[in-house]
Amino acid sequence: MRTMGVEEELLLIDRTTGHPVPVAEQVLARAVAAGGPGDGGEVVGEMHREAIEVFTRPHSSLAALGGQVLANREFTEMLASEAGAHAAPLATSPCPVEPHPTESERYTTMMQRYGSLPRRVLTSGLHVHVSVDSPEEGVAVLDQIRTWTPILIALCANSPFHDGADTGHASWRSMLWNQWPSSGPQERFGSLARYRAVMDAMLSTGALLDSGMLYLDARLSQNHPTVEVRVADVPLDPGTTVTVAGLVRALVDTAANDAAIGREAPNTPACAVRLANWRAALEGLDGCLVDPTTERPAPARDVVMLLLAHVLPALTANGDDQLVERGIADLFARGTGAARQRAARLPMTEPGSDDLGHIALAAARAVPAASTHLDAARPRTVIGRSTP
Repeated sequence: MRTMGVEEELLLIDRTTGHPVPVAEQVLARAVAAGGPGDGGEVVGEMHREAIEVFTRPHSSLAALGGQVLANREFTEMLASEAGAHAAPLATSPCPVEPHPTESERYTTMMQRYGSLPRRVLTSGLHVHVSVDSPEEGVAVLDQIRTWTPILIALCANSPFHDGADTGHASWRSMLWNQWPSSGPQERFGSLARYRAVMDAMLSTGALLDSGMLYLDARLSQNHPTVEVRVADVPLDPGTTVTVAGLVRALVDTAANDAAIGREAPNTPACAVRLANWRAALEGLDGCLVDPTTERPAPARDVVMLLLAHVLPALTANGDDQLVERGIADLFARGTGAARQRAARLPMTEPGSDDLGHIALAAARAVPAASTHLDAARPRTVIGRSTP
């Protein structure tokens, strides 16, 4: 069984106002003093001091992965609270912010070289790693899954607000992230040699600082024997993280099997995949997505069910089918993080009311909803209200 792990980026917000605060250094120092989150997890800094990233170790069991995602969030929230902050699962800040860069040689160079982009873009994503047997298998997987990954944007959409306004998008983080020169989908590679040639060609332009800036939607990890899928917002609920991790592992299994039997990967143009990403970021689960099999729009529920059917044999073989199916059902019943943030917005009672700060705080204080998947005894929480 393939192992999987996740990286979640979390926003550090003031416990009173909901506005981002640059306390990452304090949080990281406390993490070191506490010996880390345990179970092989790790907390690290990000480009800005208003954010941190927390890793799980590789897991074979999806339920065990979910347990560590919950523990990681609880650990980082405890550390953040000691610094007067919340560690919030928000993919963008609803409130205006001018981020404070982390002091490092690499980040300083990026701030100097890339204009206003790194100085203004503060986003939090979800990265899912799934093990592959070889780089050759990994490239074959990348070719097979790239038309399916836009659906993950819709499932995880959790950034409707930015800079004090409703953006009209479910995942505005996707729009911001795609300003980086190397972000987004790629054409079908066809071989490991071609993959490496494309990466070398991108680096040879001089537009990128280093190979760490190969910000593709999915890529071969530079540090682990994995495929890394990095297209999604950090979800509001850890239960969505668990659901998407199970789906990504099943996608990798399915893709590897298809490649092994000689099934040709779709040759959908990268520009069409980019448009599928854009539509998923705009509408989330509340409108239409692009059907990967027809390249035509279809209701989001139908496209998600198509993805589920596509990977169901792999989900079942991994023992993940019930957990993932419940997670998807929960998303459609309760809404994505974006939908729930919008539902929680307070009426403007007077000019200048900071209802967006309220939304950030409500998201940060929500009881982990992965409990609906992993521990039925724990309560469910929707932003602004609780249910048994």
